[in-house]
Formats: sequence, C-alpha cells, structure tokens
Amino acid sequence: MSEVLNPDDFVISRKRKKYKFAKFHNAENCFELDDWKESAKGRTLHKTDVVELGAGTALFSVELAARYPEKQFAAVDVKADRLQKGAYMALERGIKNVRFIRARADQIGELFNEYSLEALWLTFPDPFPRERSERRRMTHPLYLEKYATLLKQGVTHNRGERSDFVFNGLYLKHDNPKFFQWSLEQLVAEKWRIDELSFDLHGSELSNDYKIQTAYEIRWLADGLTTQFARCTPPPQAAN
Repeated sequence: MSEVLNPDDFVISRKRKKYKFAKFHNAENCFELDDWKESAKGRTLHKTDVVELGAGTALFSVELAARYPEKQFAAVDVKADRLQKGAYMALERGIKNVRFIRARADQIGELFNEYSLEALWLTFPDPFPRERSERRRMTHPLYLEKYATLLKQGVTHNRGERSDFVFNGLYLKHDNPKFFQWSLEQLVAEKWRIDELSFDLHGSELSNDYKIQTAYEIRWLADGLTTQFARCTPPPQAAN
C-alpha cells in the first residue's frame, strides 16, 4: 500500500465522494489496478478463486467469502466510493479472504492468471439498453472470450459438506428480462453450456448461496422484480 491520503488530496467536487475515495485508498484490503499488479511483481498474480466483476458495494462477495473461508475472493468495480463499503465491512467482520480492486471490467485480463479462476460472478451489470451500446454489455462476446481464458475447465470440484453449491463457471444474476434473454442468446451462440437456469431465483430450489442479495437486489425485490440466474461453463475449445 502507498502513503495514507487525506480526502482533501482529491479534486472531487462532492465532499462525501472525496471521503469515500480516500477511505478506499487507505484500506489495507483495497487496491488500484497498478497497486494490484505491483504487489504481485516478480511472481504470478495473486491467487484468486472467485471474482465478482462490477461488484458495486461488494456486499455479495463479502458474504460469500464469509461462508467459504477456504476460498480467495476478489471484488472488482470501477467506483472506489462503492467498493469501500464492502471493504470496510470485511475489515469489521475480520474476513481476510476477500480483496477489493478498482478497475474497469475490460481490464480483467490484467488482474488474474489464465485458467486460474473457479468462478466469475456478474451481479446485475449495466444492461446498456441502446443497441449501439451492445459492445459495452458485460455478456457481449468480446467479454465472454476474456472470461473463457480466465476460468478453469475440465475440473470436478468437491462440494464437500455444502452439497448444494459448486464453484465452477460464469454466474449471472439480473433483474432485466430483456438483458438476461439477450445474454443467454450470446452465451448459446458462443457455445457456452447453461448448467443451471432460473427465471425466478428466489422462488427456485437452487443453492441458497446464489440467493445472497446485493444492495441493489434488496431494493428491486422489494419493488416486486424477480432475479433471473444462470450458471454457465465455457466451450471446451477455450481450455488450455
């Protein structure tokens, strides 16, 4: 970690955002992209098993890390003022197996080693509804290609005592039916296998771990929306 910063060091007009940005920088479990790569210099990148990409406040990652202390988690988002909330909750709860990285989604290939991740979560990514913005959607084929080179393949994971959960593949949760349907179409077209699927996750019998709610999900469920869910594995030809 670099030197401790004061909120006034940042030229940001909103004082509350200054404060949150400085909190992120000063937390021992938070990393900027360059800090993350520098701390791994001279060796392979940090061992990571599970990533939440576009994590927002990352409360989902914190809870999942608390349930699985034997796994290493990373929450990635471009907004430091959001990520710091999950980072400080993890510190307060003494959860040591989750780290928080400020980076763009398209930089994920710089953060983790090829074929090293067991699971990659996309929790309610921006749907970018305009057709001209399709390439920015985190389930666009350009992103799916990146994910396929990061996820382990051909590995049978021991579920152990938690027989309802497997760390294996890409996990997608979303409340927007059009975006979710479009995402499924991209996955099928790119020859990903759909292993688990629900158009109403919280009304299904799928793993309770999948049903850990993000900050936004809590709000949307209260508004009567449903959560759609899919777990998918990459095509075999993407394997190393």
